[in-house]
Amino acid sequence: MSVNAAIKAKTPGDIGAMKGAAPIVCLTAYTTPVARLVDVEADLVLVGDSVGMVLHGMDSTLGVTMEMMILHGQAVARGTTRACLVIDMPFGSYEESPEQAFRNAARLMRETGAVAVKLEGGVTMAETIRFLTARSIPVMAHVGLTPQAINTLGGYKVQGRGADRARVLADARAVAEAGAFSVVLEKVPAGLAAEITASLAIPTVGIGAGVECDGQVLVVDDMLGLFDAFKPKFVKRYASLATDARAAIAAYAAEVRERRFPAPEHIFSDE
Repeated sequence: MSVNAAIKAKTPGDIGAMKGAAPIVCLTAYTTPVARLVDVEADLVLVGDSVGMVLHGMDSTLGVTMEMMILHGQAVARGTTRACLVIDMPFGSYEESPEQAFRNAARLMRETGAVAVKLEGGVTMAETIRFLTARSIPVMAHVGLTPQAINTLGGYKVQGRGADRARVLADARAVAEAGAFSVVLEKVPAGLAAEITASLAIPTVGIGAGVECDGQVLVVDDMLGLFDAFKPKFVKRYASLATDARAAIAAYAAEVRERRFPAPEHIFSDE
């Protein structure tokens, strides 16, 4: 029996059961070393399509492919033993039809070891969520700011203000009724997030949605200060690893240029 098999990882059912109980800790991961670090504390590890921007330098998540998600999903699975592992479905892999969504979701789960998929959209995706969950594919939903719809939303701005409140509320209720085991609320006003959280039987996981959600998710590179090209207003940085890395790289480069190679002198000796 492998070490991984001896440890029981959290399931979508376990995450659903956390509704109204302990807050759900969720972080993204894209590599095995980071997955091992995150897995110690996280209830849910998300292989997000944010990998396109964070690790591949893309301007948005729209260019992320199935092959990229599978590659990173496999890497994260190798470092995850106790958290519930969820993988994002990339843009264009599920919107065409429920059947298309099933084929691609099944492939993602089969080839990565993830126990659930996440997809964006509310009312328009309810039929697809219902189709997937009826066929043994757990779904984490995502409403509010949906980055894959950035070209129609007009930017990375707060959703659900004013007349738009009813739309976001309807989206959240639709995915819950369709069978999603949890729902991400991104960049939604705190009052609306609290109303949604109180009205749904499934957990809400906020990102820029206030403190009344059942849990929170952050992009791990944002939280650690590894990705510092820009900082979302709702992100709290718990470390400044990019700054530390720059200093370490500069110190190494200086020593090499001065021929003070970072290794014991006896290694270079002929004796």
